[in-house]
Amino acid sequence: MQLRKLALLPALVLALAAAGATADDKVGTVRFETSCSPAVQAEFERAVAMLHSFWFSASTDAFVAIAQKDPGCAMAQWGVAMNLLGNPFGWPPAPKALGDGAAAIARAKTVGARTQRERDYIAALETFYRDADKVEHRTRALAYRQGMEQLAARYPNDREASIFYALALNATSSPMDKTYADQLKAAAILEKVFAEQPQHPGVAHYLIHSYDYPPIAEKGLGAARRYASIAPAAPHALHMPSHIFTRRGYWQESIDANRASSNATGNQFDQLHALDYLVYAHLQMAQDGSAKRVVDHVSDLPKVTFEHFVTGFALATIPSRYALERGRWADAAKLELFGKEFPWARFPQSEAQLVFARALGAARSGDAVAARRDADRLGVLRDTLATAKVGYWAEQVDIQRQIALAWVARAERRNDEAVALLRAAAEREDATEKHPVTPGPLAPARELLAEMLLEANEPVKALQEFESSMRVEPNRFRGLAGAARAAELAGDRTKARSYAAQLAALGEKADSERPELARAKALLEK
Repeated sequence: MQLRKLALLPALVLALAAAGATADDKVGTVRFETSCSPAVQAEFERAVAMLHSFWFSASTDAFVAIAQKDPGCAMAQWGVAMNLLGNPFGWPPAPKALGDGAAAIARAKTVGARTQRERDYIAALETFYRDADKVEHRTRALAYRQGMEQLAARYPNDREASIFYALALNATSSPMDKTYADQLKAAAILEKVFAEQPQHPGVAHYLIHSYDYPPIAEKGLGAARRYASIAPAAPHALHMPSHIFTRRGYWQESIDANRASSNATGNQFDQLHALDYLVYAHLQMAQDGSAKRVVDHVSDLPKVTFEHFVTGFALATIPSRYALERGRWADAAKLELFGKEFPWARFPQSEAQLVFARALGAARSGDAVAARRDADRLGVLRDTLATAKVGYWAEQVDIQRQIALAWVARAERRNDEAVALLRAAAEREDATEKHPVTPGPLAPARELLAEMLLEANEPVKALQEFESSMRVEPNRFRGLAGAARAAELAGDRTKARSYAAQLAALGEKADSERPELARAKALLEK
């Protein structure tokens, strides 16, 4: 079932119109030589272009059509198998996709590629699908990365090999590596190709992923501002710039991008992912009415048939953000998972988002018993993820559990223990990176620490933590509001007025009356 479309902003309509009359079918330009029939070469390159923008359904259809027109085109089967990888930032693929991908590789080998280069492409991809039922995902992903590295080295003039290698570097990078070695290596490869092929969709796309981290996000602005005009027909290309816009706190640009993306597709994966980013941006601008319309759109869905942790993540986070970002703790404490037969048991990292929001809401409403119950549930979900060897998410859920327990301690007046627990959680969160599935933590741990210190009448320490949090998550409404209040209570009038002015500017287009905005305006009028 498709989400109802949200109205496009007038400015965005004009921007998309300016992209050209051919925007309906414009997917960028790719050069990928093959030994397939010249009659299908242009179609092949278009199919690869759509693949680079993660437009998997359209790309798969194109590769299937190519195989029908030219049964001897083994690379068409490679294209089908590449699409079955799905979004590598949402890995691992579902078991059915792994089986279908292995079958496509088998067909490619049966057809027989006519050149060694094409056989090498097929062999590199085969490493990902081989023995998928016996070998764990990361081992196979790293084998594919190594295969693409060797392919790129063997054919240094083949830009597509280099581009797909850069994607593999990004997809397999460690979220614990704060030097961003793999991402910067990928970016160096991609920047070189971008200078040669400025209309290549994959280069712009993967540069955004390479730079989707606070310390280096500024480097991604060029690609972010160009990608949508390179491939305006691809829904994901309309969304991707918002990754960088979010990292920089450019909320209106994120709203424009995600509204366009959600309207451009009937795919629930793409729609829900874009709507999560959209509701997050609306809430930062105090556009609570607009955010509520997104929440209502999602809650009114009769059923979500695209069963994936990304869709589950959005189903859990969208209503959770709406409660937490507005400080409606009692509302958060009453949150319930989206029902309608969605298989939550398969996606513990997704369920955990709502359980965490509910725990936080209960604790900050004074219901320590309910909060502890949800903290215990987070422990169960963490253990499930650890058993499944999903280490990154097991750690993230355990951080959420620790945050919840910190607020339980606060509710039980164990204040020193509460601060110590929350400070430790903030350090743990700082040591890892956010997953591309999310625009940001449901509630940044360091920002929560600052709020707890502010409640404990320690405004100087609170201000330090708010400022530290905003260096990672800039231009957040709650961060600016908290910093303004902490500075005011600490007697730092200059900082108080500066943060209040930033908050007032952020809320210029607010469609709700938030008390923080009224307080900021009052402070500025003193």
